[in-house]
Amino acid sequence: MPTTRLTPGRALSLALLSSTPLWFTVPAAAQSTNDASEPDTTELDTIVIKADAMEDSPVGPDSSIVAKSTTTGSKTDTDILDLSSAVSVITEEEMRTRNVHSLEQALSYTAGVSADQYASDNRYDFFMIRGFNSTSLGTYRDGLTRRTVNFTGSKLEPYGLQRIDVLKGSTSSLFGLNAPGGIVNAITKRPLDYPFGEVYTTLGTDDHAEVGADFGGPVDEAGKWSYRITTKWQDADRSADHTQDDRFYFAPAVTYKPNDATSLTLLADFNKRDSNASQSVPLGAGIDPEAFLGEPDFDGMDTTERNIGYLFEHDFGNGLAFRQNARYTHLDLDYKSVYLDAVDPALSRAAYAVDGERDQYAIDNQLQYETQFNDVGSRTLAGFDYTHDDVSETQQLGTAGGIDIHHPSYCGRACIELDAPTYFDQTQITQGFYLQEELAFDDRWILTLGGRYDDVSTDTATDDANDYAFTKRIGLTYKALDDLSLYANYSESFQPPSSRTLISGHAEPQEGEQYEVGVKYRPRDTNALFTASLFDLTQTNVTSQVAPNLYRQTGEVNVRGIELESKMAFNDRFNMTAAYSYWDSEIVEDGIGGNEGNRPLLVPEHMASVWADYTFPGRGSRGDLTFGAGTRFVGSTYVDDANSEKVSSYTLVDAMANYALTPNLDLSLNASNLFDREYVSYVNTFSQNAAFYGEGRSLQATLRYHW
Repeated sequence: MPTTRLTPGRALSLALLSSTPLWFTVPAAAQSTNDASEPDTTELDTIVIKADAMEDSPVGPDSSIVAKSTTTGSKTDTDILDLSSAVSVITEEEMRTRNVHSLEQALSYTAGVSADQYASDNRYDFFMIRGFNSTSLGTYRDGLTRRTVNFTGSKLEPYGLQRIDVLKGSTSSLFGLNAPGGIVNAITKRPLDYPFGEVYTTLGTDDHAEVGADFGGPVDEAGKWSYRITTKWQDADRSADHTQDDRFYFAPAVTYKPNDATSLTLLADFNKRDSNASQSVPLGAGIDPEAFLGEPDFDGMDTTERNIGYLFEHDFGNGLAFRQNARYTHLDLDYKSVYLDAVDPALSRAAYAVDGERDQYAIDNQLQYETQFNDVGSRTLAGFDYTHDDVSETQQLGTAGGIDIHHPSYCGRACIELDAPTYFDQTQITQGFYLQEELAFDDRWILTLGGRYDDVSTDTATDDANDYAFTKRIGLTYKALDDLSLYANYSESFQPPSSRTLISGHAEPQEGEQYEVGVKYRPRDTNALFTASLFDLTQTNVTSQVAPNLYRQTGEVNVRGIELESKMAFNDRFNMTAAYSYWDSEIVEDGIGGNEGNRPLLVPEHMASVWADYTFPGRGSRGDLTFGAGTRFVGSTYVDDANSEKVSSYTLVDAMANYALTPNLDLSLNASNLFDREYVSYVNTFSQNAAFYGEGRSLQATLRYHW
């Protein structure tokens, strides 16, 4: 390795600067040299000091639980303090500390989000943002949608993510068709420009066994090529009898960066999951919540998902840049379920089977121009995105033999009779043109103006529909101090009707509008972010279920709320996250008047959470020791829009401990629902008051080697 000639003072300067996200070569061992043209110098051997090269990146990975900037809020690299909207970020560090195994777990300590509403239903990533269901439309990955259509959808693998952004409020002026509450944008792990890696193994309750690896770094000496490989294998049961959560995930990635102006990252992944359909038991029947009332040899929710895509960036100079993100997804679904319906379960049960296939192409093009007019800074973003979704499903309804719910015994595949198959085919093409202007006045006032035109074509075997919309957004941020900003915004949302069957008439697009004000505070010289927001959010043409597979458009739902959130990381030892949400939700119109004034189903009024962990520094042969604990409170909800039955509130406790056996080897213990609290999150009034219970206590021990 070549040597570097530096004076001692210059060497010290570089060593001090090594805390910034760069690599430096710093001298270590002395060898005197003489040079007539300069003072005495010392030639030293090379030591490489590595810092986090992406510490301040808007896509992560972040060095702590406190993120500084994001691209999700405006599709541009923007400081969170400058955004005129509320954004929460769950960093990779936070996910690792809490041992996150699902998107719902990742979101469970976030203000403005209600996750895991269906608890034991492990089919999809269920969550609400600001009181509106965002499961089918609100999940994005690297800025591109990954919608669930009908039954054909899958869950994200959190180990493949380096960050999760939650953008709250109506987002259609940037992202197109969406529910009004907001979106979740998951950021895929991608190559880094320094060598790194880890391997781990996890064992836990419910016969949980898991191994994984994540490693990569530069390929060539010039650093133009870098790679990353992330993989995970899991074999595990769930709390309920005869249920499982088996996974295999493999994700290679390559980045080519020929110069500072151009970057191309190729991303691919294979995600296979063998799990179960929803699992429930009759409420108040006095039976074990973990009893399985389906058929073990029949029930299953198996998905195989393949993704390949790329992230391209080029800076032309003089403020002009172009970005293009694209992804192709192929998903296979094998879904079978025996469940309780309106008939006495001792006589018969219902059966259902779906064989689904989905192909999705998504691409987003962005052209950005930045310039300065005296004291006014301008950043203009023009974009076009295109999504093509093809979904085909073969569906079969049927019946299964009865079961004794108190002493279940199973009759197997022979007692299940399926009707002749029916077919569901849908092609949906969305095209969106958007324009956004950000103007900064005297580095204090930031005005954001945005508009988008969407053209959505939805074709099925029985109906063809074209929906169009122009949605707007206006936001204003005032930087009262360098570390304090006040903001306000007005935004709109657009959500075309799904394939649901209405009682009568043609479904109209659902439209939303939001008014929001808030404040953000990031104390100077302190790694912390505090956010408070108030919002008034209304959606019209909302659909609600009135019978199995039958819906009506209820008219209008309004949610007014308050959100408080803080994230703090002090001295590399103490981390704390706290969140509180208040949702005052109301069905304003429902078409028939019977439910007006009621609270929409599954929408809690209060939610609160707090998590804290502290690291005791090691001494001598003893390594660092970390303890952490958190608690989550979810208020009561109603099981339907008629508010016929209330589900009680519940509080859960989580905990963790981590011990550094060596500088490169950690042993951790994580507990979810530490006190094994038994709770119900949802009751299906159309199916024997079937109660969906939450997962019981889970204990997991992980041995992790990292370099």
